[in-house]
Amino acid sequence: YLGGKQTLVAVNDVNLDIYKGETLGVVGESGCGKSTLGRVVMGIYHPTKGKLYYRGKEVNLRHTGDRYRYSEKAQIIFQDPYASLDPRMTVGTIIAEGMEIHNMYDKETRQKRVYELLETVGLNREHANRFPHEFSGGQRQRIGIARALAINPEFIVCDEPISALDVSIQSQIINLLKNLQ
Repeated sequence: YLGGKQTLVAVNDVNLDIYKGETLGVVGESGCGKSTLGRVVMGIYHPTKGKLYYRGKEVNLRHTGDRYRYSEKAQIIFQDPYASLDPRMTVGTIIAEGMEIHNMYDKETRQKRVYELLETVGLNREHANRFPHEFSGGQRQRIGIARALAINPEFIVCDEPISALDVSIQSQIINLLKNLQ
């Protein structure tokens, strides 16, 4: 803040090339645009200028068909595990939602996949019938990870997936993500 004029640039001239198997970390001060960049990549926000390309093709995420096809390939794990899960849905429904939207599997196979994913992230299959408010922050973040993995995406945007968690849980989530990579 200088002389009554405030300068704010949240993300500018970004070019990223990310290849299969790579991990990219975006580092910067609070408010510099890290989350905004992730949300633009996911199509949650639209860029004020510029274009998004995926596999060399422009993706117009304002177009419903493009957004639908792109969402099969890209998923996000949000920063806040308390705000990112619908409190009216059971955990099983939350995890299965993407599979249903994209017509993946029959109902029985989807249910088996939900159980597998819960076990993959260190939860029990019995948790599928419970609601998000019944879980700790670390457990909720694991549910968010299971949801992101459900449709076998080609890449996942992680928006500070451990910042809202206790230090003791942070290393567990980092190790889980590393093992899943």
